[in-house]
Amino acid sequence: MPEPEAHPASRAATACHVVDRPDEGLRAWLDEAVRRVEADANRSADTHLHVLPLPDAVRDAGVDLYLKDESVHPTGSLKHRLARSLFLYALCNGWIGPTTTVIEASSGSTAVSEAYFARLLGLPFVAVMPASTSPEKIALIEFEGGRCHLVADPGAIYAEAHRLAAETGGHFLDQFTYAERATDWRGNNNIAESIYDQMSSERHPVPAWVVVGAGTGGTSATIGRYIRYRRHATRLCVADPEGSAFFAGWRDDDPSATAAGSRIEGIGRPRVEPSFLPGVVDRMVAVPDAASVAAARWCTRVTGRSAGGSTGTSLWAALRTIAQMRQTGVPGSVVTLLCDGGERYAATYYDDAWLAAQGLDVAPYAATLERFAATGEWDEPA
Repeated sequence: MPEPEAHPASRAATACHVVDRPDEGLRAWLDEAVRRVEADANRSADTHLHVLPLPDAVRDAGVDLYLKDESVHPTGSLKHRLARSLFLYALCNGWIGPTTTVIEASSGSTAVSEAYFARLLGLPFVAVMPASTSPEKIALIEFEGGRCHLVADPGAIYAEAHRLAAETGGHFLDQFTYAERATDWRGNNNIAESIYDQMSSERHPVPAWVVVGAGTGGTSATIGRYIRYRRHATRLCVADPEGSAFFAGWRDDDPSATAAGSRIEGIGRPRVEPSFLPGVVDRMVAVPDAASVAAARWCTRVTGRSAGGSTGTSLWAALRTIAQMRQTGVPGSVVTLLCDGGERYAATYYDDAWLAAQGLDVAPYAATLERFAATGEWDEPA
């Protein structure tokens, strides 16, 4: 007896369908693009870890301070690492191809570094930024081959970046969303692994504290995750500048916290960004802008290495932590970052007239630093 004929719908459901996406040399281009980005990392090698001078009273108490100099990257800042990671992440996710316009919402060092990598790959790069951005920053981005798209309303730069990406068929890198996931936090020569490798022969090879700032939150996320993954006893401190939302958001466990915005470029945000992971942070220190500037200038003077404002923010928190360690008899090492060079801020943080116009009096904070450098004692200004 013949079998009953299958219903047409049943035949469709059991059919095998195969669809190939045309390659047209895309994989070959991708292989070469990844090779170029990786080659840049090999050429750059690693950044230096410097011993920062401390008074004898602190050294004799068994406390050391180290400064990881991220200003020696090819584009002059810590953001070179982030830009490299964002490009590799987007390339390997299939978001960037040989004709993609790459777009970012940034007026600072991230855009400078991303413009560098876009030029390395022969891709157009557009930085969406407030119209108030300084000519010096615009010049740095344009020097690296990028184009600056100025927006009158600073709050509209994200929407405008999305619009440009849709209009051009481009890709919005979106550092504030992807910073925490673009970097391999388990190792692979990330900044955390580099710190621990370089500390391995020091008298306290496992730092008691690592102190960093937060802009996207990507650096603190990478270091905090790595500490937990490797089961180190290190604790992570995030130094947050005046006018930033991160401190209040962390303190109050409120990811919706907002603030006016920071005058310390590169760190501090008016909102708690998606890449900031509060659960990996052990301590936060809210740092006044005048303290950040005073510490940046102090760092430049005592080390001979010019430091930007964000370095000052983290350094203030690191020195404050060191003073507490000495006072409580806790030995150990503290590591913080030199994020970028002070030459980028000659017209702001290193200009007394600019400070006066901003109402920033650095003298009380400079006095705290000088007393600490001489005696190891810490007197917080009122």
